[in-house]
Amino acid sequence: MNIVSLSGESIFRVREMRYLGIFLTRSSVFSCSINFARRSFYRCANAIFGKVARLASQETILQLIKTKCVPMLLYGLEVCPLKQRDIRSLDFCVNKFLVKLFRTSDINVVEVCRDMFNFDLPITLANRTGKFMDKYAIL
Repeated sequence: MNIVSLSGESIFRVREMRYLGIFLTRSSVFSCSINFARRSFYRCANAIFGKVARLASQETILQLIKTKCVPMLLYGLEVCPLKQRDIRSLDFCVNKFLVKLFRTSDINVVEVCRDMFNFDLPITLANRTGKFMDKYAIL
């Protein structure tokens, strides 16, 4: 059964729809897809990594990633109700990049580097969500 608008045009059913840069998914509850955000992060991070490669210091590359790529990863996600697996998936993106940057496969090394450089994505996302909720809370 097709849904028809008031003007008589058919409205197609889709699995995902982009609205203001966020991909809303078809579901019985409000949910968002993080796949586009992950792809944007990887595209941006690999572009930076490809340009500066091993010429810049690791601190410089991390600062570039924090200022240019992480906002692409977190854009609009403060309004989306994310599941724990989505947050872990976003965190995995950062871990995967840090493994590549520090040339290691040891997750303990990655965790130490994340602590040293204050690169904690779940806390950043929680802070952004808190700021958003405080800004639009009804008093």
